[in-house]
Amino acid sequence: MNVLLLSDIHSNLPALEAVLEDANTTFDIGETWALGDLVGYGAEPAECLSLLTEIDAVAVAGNHDLAVAGTISTADFNHVAAAAVSWTKGVLDGGYVEHLRGLPVTLERHGITLVHGSPRAPVWEYVDREDVAASALNDVDTVGLAVGHTHFPVIYEQRGREIERVQPVTLQWHSVAGSKFLVNPGSVGQPRDRDPRASYAVIDLDAESITHMRVEYDVELAAGKIREAGLPTFLADRLRVGM
Repeated sequence: MNVLLLSDIHSNLPALEAVLEDANTTFDIGETWALGDLVGYGAEPAECLSLLTEIDAVAVAGNHDLAVAGTISTADFNHVAAAAVSWTKGVLDGGYVEHLRGLPVTLERHGITLVHGSPRAPVWEYVDREDVAASALNDVDTVGLAVGHTHFPVIYEQRGREIERVQPVTLQWHSVAGSKFLVNPGSVGQPRDRDPRASYAVIDLDAESITHMRVEYDVELAAGKIREAGLPTFLADRLRVGM
């Protein structure tokens, strides 16, 4: 079975729609997993949540989701992120807020642990180095760990005491058979690796392989909606450069 792996959608509906179309055209998708930060930054939070519900996506909470739900404060957010949280709270109705509040911070599906940040700090820790990845993998009993939060696509493989960072190549599948692995699909709605294309990954559970993908979407449409909504213009400008 192929699993579509999404993370950090951040209320970017044009990017989410492009990813879903591309994934379902290229792969036979059996399940969709969303690794948190479904909302925040972008201008269409309700539309993104509605679409994820429509496709029966399995989701965990990210820090932006919990901040919008009022579960955590924005004290540790920068002023732009905090402003986006405040705006999102103002446009979402109670049903969507309750949905965000009810999201778990960790899940296990088919032998893979799902979390936004890391097992020890589910919505805050950035897994961005080999030593952090090793600690995260040691914290779970499952063979796989899927995370988001960094907005960078990556795979870490652990064999015995050795851990290796693998930089994914778009459209090239990578076998994780025989290893304990961590995968980050990158960000759908706000990539930060200097590539503005939406990022996602597909896990083939039967073949034990992962394919990372990038897809063009209408960046100007998403940026224009951010400006029209009165959100900080920085959030629109960064989409063009993928940072």
